[in-house]
Amino acid sequence: MTRLVKVALPLLAVFAIAAGTLVAQTTPPVTPIRGDAEIGVLTPVTVVDHKAGLVRTTIKVKNLSTTGSIAGLKVEEFWYDKAGNPVTGSRDRLKKPLMPLEVAELKLETPKDPKMDRNSYTFTHANGKIRTKNMKTF
Repeated sequence: MTRLVKVALPLLAVFAIAAGTLVAQTTPPVTPIRGDAEIGVLTPVTVVDHKAGLVRTTIKVKNLSTTGSIAGLKVEEFWYDKAGNPVTGSRDRLKKPLMPLEVAELKLETPKDPKMDRNSYTFTHANGKIRTKNMKTF
């Protein structure tokens, strides 16, 4: 029995030290950006679903910061008629912060209206404004 204790205790100590080292090596949390943040945006993909009567838009975005996350990234889509009057719109928000250099997808569903002619997008986040940079690829 004492031989088992003499072998087990040192092994337990080694495992405890190794576990403590792994916990200490976790990355520190990334601080959210305050004020203006910059994202890259690919050309939105818009598809009309005639059966459901919806216009579905998918927008891929990338946090261009290497140091800060973007908390509460939100996009709002506004549709206008030929005269420039607002017709309808929709919005989507990321549920978790967009980490540095991370890519995410925002999906918008807008009810189809025959007056729809053109649209625009507005991006914001929980701590300020968003500057967008149009990109061809990430």
